[in-house]
This record gives sequence, C-alpha cells and structure tokens, in this order.
Amino acid sequence: MPEKIADDSVGLVTPQRQRFTEALHLDCGRDLPEYEIIYETYGQLNAQASNAILICHALSGDHHAAGYHSMDERKPGWWENCIGPGKAIDTHRFFVVSLNNLGGCKGSTGPNTINPETNKPYGPDFPIVTVRDWVESQARLAKTLGIEQWAAVIGGSLGGMQALQWSLQYPDKVRHAVVIAAAPKLSAQNIAFNEVARQAILSDPDFHAGHYYEHQVVPRRGLILARMLGHITYLSDDAMRAKFGRELREGTLNFGFDEAEFQVESYLHYQGRSFVDRFDGNTYLLMTKALDYFDPASLHEHDLARALAHVTAKFLVISFTSDWRFSSARSREIVQALLHDRKTVSYMEVNANQGHDAFLLNIPQYINGFKAYMEHVAAEVNNDV
Repeated sequence: MPEKIADDSVGLVTPQRQRFTEALHLDCGRDLPEYEIIYETYGQLNAQASNAILICHALSGDHHAAGYHSMDERKPGWWENCIGPGKAIDTHRFFVVSLNNLGGCKGSTGPNTINPETNKPYGPDFPIVTVRDWVESQARLAKTLGIEQWAAVIGGSLGGMQALQWSLQYPDKVRHAVVIAAAPKLSAQNIAFNEVARQAILSDPDFHAGHYYEHQVVPRRGLILARMLGHITYLSDDAMRAKFGRELREGTLNFGFDEAEFQVESYLHYQGRSFVDRFDGNTYLLMTKALDYFDPASLHEHDLARALAHVTAKFLVISFTSDWRFSSARSREIVQALLHDRKTVSYMEVNANQGHDAFLLNIPQYINGFKAYMEHVAAEVNNDV
C-alpha cells in the first residue's frame, strides 16, 4: 500500500458504471442489445462542459488510469505519471474520463460478463469489436455525461489508434487528438506477433474453445506465453541489455530446462504469471483482433491523406526512437498525411531507449513536451469560459 498519497495524485477514486439499453450495431454485423461501461473520472467538469479529456487505453489497459481504489492498493493507475494536479493532464484544469472498452475484462461488458440471453458468461460468444465500435460506445458515454465536445482525446498504442479514429468518426466532437506511440495500421510483422500470441491461447488444453469459465479453469499457459511474447516486443534491445544483460539468477548454469537460468527469463516468467492473475484470455483475443483490423485508410483506397481530409482536430503525435513495435516512421506517416491536408499537427520524437513501453514512463523530454502541449489546450479552454 502507498505510505502516503502524493499531492500530485488524484488520490482515492471510485469506478462508475453506465448501463445502455439501446442496441449497439457492430462492424461485424451483430448487435449488442445492452451493455455496461465502467469508467473513472478525475477533476471537475466546468459549466460549459468544455474541459473534458478522454483517455483511451492500450491492449491490456483499463479504466483505472490514475489514483488508487483504496489505501490497500499497492500501485496507482497505469498513467499516474501523466494524470493529476499539475501534471501533463492537469486535473485542476481538466475533467478527465477514462473507461474500460467493450470486450474488456475489468467491468465493462465483455467475455467474462453475463450474457442475458443465456445467463452464462459470454465467453467466445462475445462479438468481435473494432476501434470504430469502441468510439461509438465512447460517444454514447460522452452524451450521458453531458459532453458535446472533447477538449482532447488522448491515448498511447491502441489508445492512440482510438484517438485517431475519434478525429475521423466524430470530427466536430474533438478539438485535439493526442496520438502516442501508435500507427495508422499494423504492419505484417505486428499482425504476425498477434497471431502467435492468439495461437498460444487457442491451443492451450484449458481453453475449451473459449468456454473455460464453465470448466472453472484458465488457459494459464497460453496466456503466459502470449504475455511473454508481447512483453518482448514492448521493450527495446538496449533496455533489455541494460536491465538484464546475460546475468544468471544463481550465478551458474544448471544445464537443464526446468527453471529459468538467466535473469531475463525469470523476468518474463514473472510478467506472464502476474498477467494471468489480472487479464482474461478471451479479451486478449478480442483486443489483438481490434489492433489487426484497424486501417481507416482502407476505406479510401489506402490513401491516409484522403482518410484524414475532413478532420478538424489539431494533433499532437509522439513517437519514441527505440520503439520498434510502433516505430517513429509509422507516426510520421500520420504526420505527413495531416500536413498533406494542411491540418494543424505537432510532432515530437523522443530519444528514449525503453522501447514501446516508453509512453507509460516518466521520461523528462516526453513529459515536458506533452505538458507544454496540454497547457496550450488548457489555455484554449479558459478562453472558452
């Protein structure tokens, strides 16, 4: 538990739920007749409802982006570095909304929640959802909160793709889009990584075609392998070498396969085991498919500039030099398409050796640049008041 909650933390927060009874028509052709979205808010919505910020999470993220649920919670929300009083996303100036996407496993309607038609968990019967579907559900949540336009929609990785999709799908409802460590679509290599991870889960004997809840088991081994593979791609070679090198756990080789010998092996095993305790296999399958399917330019003859031609939001695009999963070149594709359309865009490439996970970390160049941009957004809000 935290010894003391820092003054720049949002402190103790309570998740909220919003139930929707109007069916949501999905890209896959199916309808979700009713659903719930769990979310958290930080800060206060001003009288004009002009200071609202939407935080979109990455693959394994959720609604708990900042603060603590209780004094017994050991770690704060996943973006504590950026959300709070005086931080880049300043909760003294902004009203921040962070939600768990449909198909997630942290409270929003998804595979591990009850299907009202069967009174059993949805499991593999939960429909495949896309980034477009998420944005539609998020827009409905905004309406219930009295938010007609977001001051900014912000996200890293898969969250950045959602921010980009918001600017396309609801151009009049987003003033700023902050796209961090993302891409306009996945490369073949990234799709390949996702497929290997899915096969690890699908081939686990305890998967039971996705109905493992009914068997009271978890596809533990498959989910561990999927997380280990994913985690390797989130780190850079430099970061892994600096953190682990070729250090042995016990200082000597054991000439066997039963236990991890190298520190890096031990670290990956730990990451996999801890992931099983907090994530769901069916959700992992859904989230990686949403990543694979995201390609807004595909509707415009694969011309990203044409896809972005009608956006009105101003953009901040951030990339990291050592991020090989979503390289700076992919971020520059977004920037170049926006410049082609004469849109307003700021771009920052951060010199960092932490790989893709850098967007979650307290890197001064990154945090300072992000904060400077958000101060500009806050100034716009004040002018609106």
